[in-house]
Amino acid sequence: MKARAVVRRAAAVRPTRDVILDAAERRFAERGFSGVSVREIASDAGLKNQASLYHHFKNKKALYEAVLIRGVGPMIEMVASSQTPGDLSDPVLDRIVDYLAAHPNLPRLIQRAGLDDTKLLRSTVHKLLAPLYTSGLRVLAGSGADWDPADMPHLAAGLYHLIFGYFANASLLEVVLPEDPRSPTALARQAQFLKTAVARMLGGNAVMATTPAAKSSR
Repeated sequence: MKARAVVRRAAAVRPTRDVILDAAERRFAERGFSGVSVREIASDAGLKNQASLYHHFKNKKALYEAVLIRGVGPMIEMVASSQTPGDLSDPVLDRIVDYLAAHPNLPRLIQRAGLDDTKLLRSTVHKLLAPLYTSGLRVLAGSGADWDPADMPHLAAGLYHLIFGYFANASLLEVVLPEDPRSPTALARQAQFLKTAVARMLGGNAVMATTPAAKSSR
């Protein structure tokens, strides 16, 4: 009841559509498209009934697409904005880490999208996630990295798991790591690690810099 009251208070100051998207993103990330009902999402969003949800979204599939578009769209823009991939001074990886930390459901949502491999979703997932993959490949191709063109798709897949895997599996890491993987110190260290790892993979300058957060953790 307390959680429901919090949702209703949030809905009072935020557009209903955004509140619905938040609830749907959380549910789809937890259980996937097939494991969630529109009624559950409507209830989480503080709506009186699921009919109210249909005023904003035509059906469940349209809602799912809207959730993915909202989450992935900024990621595509960030990846495309990289001017010097592999350079430690390029701020894109910092921005990506900050974005994923602020949207913890997104990596799991994308992971679930791969697990929910149904005829209904295959074309939807391809349509909405392929641009992120294509943008990443374009950046890698323009990086001047000494990789065989045939290996670029594998490099892109490896970088995806390196970046998104940390956040998609944060709950597991919380069990095995000595510190909270979502803490500011851990996230600062992860961002620096990613920049160093990507620099090495792309043949850039990979001298490890010590961040203030890393210093404070010693």
